[in-house]
This record gives sequence, C-alpha cells and structure tokens, in this order.
Amino acid sequence: MDRQTLKSKFKQACDILRNEIASVNYIIQLSWMLFLKLYDELEDDKELKAKLKGQTYKRNIPSPYMWKEWVHKDWRSEELTKFINNDLFPFLAKLNGNGEKDLISTIFSGKEIQNFLSDGYKLREVALLLDEIKLKTKEDIYVISTLYEELLPEIGEMGKYAGEYYTPRPIIRLMVKIVNPKLGETILDPFMGSGGFLIESYNHILKSKEVFTIKETQALNNMFMGEEKKDVPYLIGIMNALLHNLPTTRIYKTDTFSEDIRKIQEKDRVNVILTNPPFGGKFDERFKANFPVKSSDTELMALQYVMRKIKQGGRVGIVVPEGVLSNTTGPFVRVRKELLENYNVHTIISLPKGVFTASGKTPVKTNLLFFDKTTPTDEIWYYEIQPPKGMKNFTKTRPMRDEDWQDCFEKWQGREISENSWIVKIDEVDKETYELTPRNPNHLKRKKLRPAEEILKDVLMEEKEVLALFEELKELLG
Repeated sequence: MDRQTLKSKFKQACDILRNEIASVNYIIQLSWMLFLKLYDELEDDKELKAKLKGQTYKRNIPSPYMWKEWVHKDWRSEELTKFINNDLFPFLAKLNGNGEKDLISTIFSGKEIQNFLSDGYKLREVALLLDEIKLKTKEDIYVISTLYEELLPEIGEMGKYAGEYYTPRPIIRLMVKIVNPKLGETILDPFMGSGGFLIESYNHILKSKEVFTIKETQALNNMFMGEEKKDVPYLIGIMNALLHNLPTTRIYKTDTFSEDIRKIQEKDRVNVILTNPPFGGKFDERFKANFPVKSSDTELMALQYVMRKIKQGGRVGIVVPEGVLSNTTGPFVRVRKELLENYNVHTIISLPKGVFTASGKTPVKTNLLFFDKTTPTDEIWYYEIQPPKGMKNFTKTRPMRDEDWQDCFEKWQGREISENSWIVKIDEVDKETYELTPRNPNHLKRKKLRPAEEILKDVLMEEKEVLALFEELKELLG
C-alpha cells in the first residue's frame, strides 16, 4: 500500500470517529482499536515464526476475541456493540499470566478506556478501514506513527486533560541530544504520558549504529522503563510505543510517587532519566511520607524523585516550571540546596511562554533542567531560547520547531557565552535562597544616568529650601 493510501485510510477512520464521538474521546477509541489491530498482527508474526520452527504458539487473545475474527464477522449494529461491551472488554480486562496478558488487562480494565461508539455499523466501518492499513515496512510504520502523533496535541488542547502529558517533540529531541542516552543504559521516564521521551531515546540509539548484534538487540529490549498512573495516557503511551517498535515489557501503570524514595538502593537506580512531570497536579497525601522534604507541589516532589532515582554517574533532563527555580519558601530552598551540593547542575535552558499550550490555561513559564550525579555544582550554563522573530511567544499556529533550538545546542556543546547564553558560577548563587532563576545579564535594563549638572542644580535647590525653612523656624522660636 502506497503512502497516500495509508494516510487516506487512517484519516477516513479519524474523520468518522470525530463526527460520531464528542471531545477527545475519539482518540481513546482510535487508540484501543489500533492497539488490538497491531497486537493481532504481532501474534500472527509469532504464530508464523513458531510454525516455521515446528512449534505451536498459543495466542494471548484467542478466538473469538482476536481482531481479525470479530472485525470481519457480519454483525447487526446492536450485536457488535453488545459483543464489544459485554464480551470483548470483560475478557481482555480479566487476562492474566505472562507480562503481555497483564499489560492487556491493565489497559482494558481502566475506567476511562471504553467503547464510545453506540452505532455498531460505524464501529465496524472504522475497524475495516484500520484493518486495511498494512504495516509491512518501516516506511509504513513511520507514516502511521507520524499521523497518530499529530493527533496527540489535540488532547492537550482539550480542557479535559489540560495538556498534562503531551510534550512537544522538538523539546524532547533537544533534551535527548543533550543527555545523549547510550546503548546498554537503563532509561526511565517516571511520568511517561504519551511516551515521547522513551521513543526519541530509542530512535537516538538506533541512529548511533547501522547493525546491532543479537546481544545488543536483547539489551535494547531491556533498556527502556516507563511509569504512568492514568488510564488514557497509559493506553496512548503503549499504543505509541507499539507503533515505534519500542519494547513495552518494562512500562508500568503505577503512581510513581508511591515509591518510598528514602529506601531506593543503588541496584534500583537508572543511568538516564528524561521526563516532564505533571505541573500543579493533585498529590496523594498518603505519599508525602515517602519524601524527605514534604510538599503538595507535584513538580517539587518529582524533582526529589529523580534526584534519588538516578545512579552514581547518571544523567537527568527534566522540564520544570519557573517556580521550582525561583520559589524561596522552605521546601524549595532545601531541595535546591541539596541539588547544588550533591549533583552537578550543568545546564538550565529557559523557554518562552507558549511552548506548552492547552486551551483555557495560562501559558506556564518553563525551563529545562539538566544535571548529573557526579560532583557538586561548580558553574551553570544558561541559555534563553527566543520566540520567532517579531513574536513574543510561541503559539498554536507557530509552535516550537527543531530549528528554534539549533543555536542553543551548538553553543551548549562549547558552553559558549553569547547574547542568549551566560554562565553563573556557584559562588554567585545566593546561599540563603539558592535561587536559580534564569536572568540574562544582556537583557537587564540599565538605569539611565542623569547629567551631573542637573543633579547639582537639584541639590543646590534643595539646600536653599532647607535654609529657608531653617530661617522660618528660627523666627518662630525667637
């Protein structure tokens, strides 16, 4: 199937779902249907390989629940919806056994994952369109994965999910290039969302060499770890991972904050953490006991988590709102103090507003914070990314692009000082607040000095007025 036909089939399916399903729920519907279609193809592949070896493969989703069977069956409208709602979903939700069965069960037992199409004929029409999409080559996979990812920002623009788990790809690619994950390292995103950091890290490693040995391929399958607590982003993250051929064996549906960070041992730590934690989310009060510094700010707790989860010599790239760097209340000061004294904070990149967009939300000023667990901080290289020429911020119609950070990355490599970059030595950091707010010295407004003659005239005039008042006071007293 050519690229144009692939796009056409996918977009037809999306258009039907948009017309039939309100709000962002159409993406949820598309995601679970696409998941079942892809998983059916994966099982077909395993079945064929086993047959060639003279072995038998037992499918995790057997008849009559496998995609190809119910999609091609001739149903009446109410029969199909009844099968989906009363048979298929309950069966998938109760699967248990190997890791893949548990993953499927976790997805389909989520309360927010459901069938939103009441019209069985429309449901089958969409399913047949998706079924026609054959992902036989890397180019086929690239086309569909790109189209799928183009839908994901819509989630952030809908009020229901408030953009809490979609990070623009240009931001992710910049962070991955700076942190530079390598083959054989353990790479974690503890707040996974749509899986962008893991996918771009995977692509980054694949580009590092042309051929991988069997041992290296096995290493790739065990490198990537993700955690996500919410039903919808977990489904979308898994779906996105499958589309990019990223191993999902170590992606878990869990609340990262439930782990007691005071008890994390070196064997449980990872080499690389890349993440964009939730800003201003609700923090479960039960989990405060898991952290040395107590706070209700999810972003501060997330920073504490990654600090404790990274191995000695490990590297971290994390998106933080400006408050994490500027807030001078006790918990923030204590965490920043520990960060500077026990970790090497080598880079802070300031982003303009509008990089993260969500409808009904005030754009948040954010920064990219990079540190490694090696030596105490000596100096921090700052860079201030500028919005497009003639604009104050990035917008939905002019979002951030890869070319917008090229100058930043080039200067970062040599830690150059320029109009948009500067270095702050640790001795220059206030030892009471440990504030790390980016303040470009080239943009500080200098007060315009008044001419000396003008100042002298004003001083003489004030002196005359003082003398006159003094004379009046003498007369009153005398």
